[in-house]
Amino acid sequence: MQALVLLVSFFACTVGAICGIGGGIIIKPVLDATGVADVATINFLSGCTVLSMTLYSVLKAKVSGTSTIDPKTDTPLAIGAAVGGLAGKELFSVVAGLFPDPNTAGAVQAGLLLVITLGTLVYTIYKEKIPTLQVTSVAACLAIGFALGVCSSFLGIGGGPINLVVLFYFFTMATKRAASSSLYIILFSQATSTASSIVTGGYVGVDLMLLAAMVVCGILGGIVGRKINSKIDDRTVDKLFMGLMVLIILINAYNIWKFALA
Repeated sequence: MQALVLLVSFFACTVGAICGIGGGIIIKPVLDATGVADVATINFLSGCTVLSMTLYSVLKAKVSGTSTIDPKTDTPLAIGAAVGGLAGKELFSVVAGLFPDPNTAGAVQAGLLLVITLGTLVYTIYKEKIPTLQVTSVAACLAIGFALGVCSSFLGIGGGPINLVVLFYFFTMATKRAASSSLYIILFSQATSTASSIVTGGYVGVDLMLLAAMVVCGILGGIVGRKINSKIDDRTVDKLFMGLMVLIILINAYNIWKFALA
């Protein structure tokens, strides 16, 4: 089972680095489906893996001079996402506490992920026909980043496709530019969320050997994903992204069924 978890982590972070979706949108539902751990532990494992990949990808792009980050837009988005990441973590704790069975919280996450992923797929298919905006206000960027941070942390996905849709629509970004910005945003939101989990003891019960191995797989995925991203165009990234959305929709549909029966 651990070999499967590591393979999923590597694959998720590879395509996450290519498309800018982080990887948690794949790791989280797949680990939920395998039942390798409880929902909260999976959130922590997924978050740390995604954090390692995004940290490598952002730093590597900066050092190599290939970074397309615009500090005027992306930094307020990232700061807002960092604060939103903390709020989303608290929101998940509140929602999970409403149900006697932790599996119910997992079902809620899976249902929301299904809806968001389906909406993202539809938007991506028709995005060329949808008018977009060009937001420049720092306050608006902070607010948008906050909303992204809340969603990603609550769902335990570190970022995911919702980042790309928001960047497409509100900032008229090209696909690969949006992927770079998304990883930067995910880095901030996931860093605060993971730090909060460590401070509050959210790592208790986590298999540290498995965690370390998943982090290594996350970094390796980031290395491979960056190399592939540099060799393909926006259209190819879009096709890969849409294929992943279909796969994630199917996995989340299974998870809703699985948690409902648990």
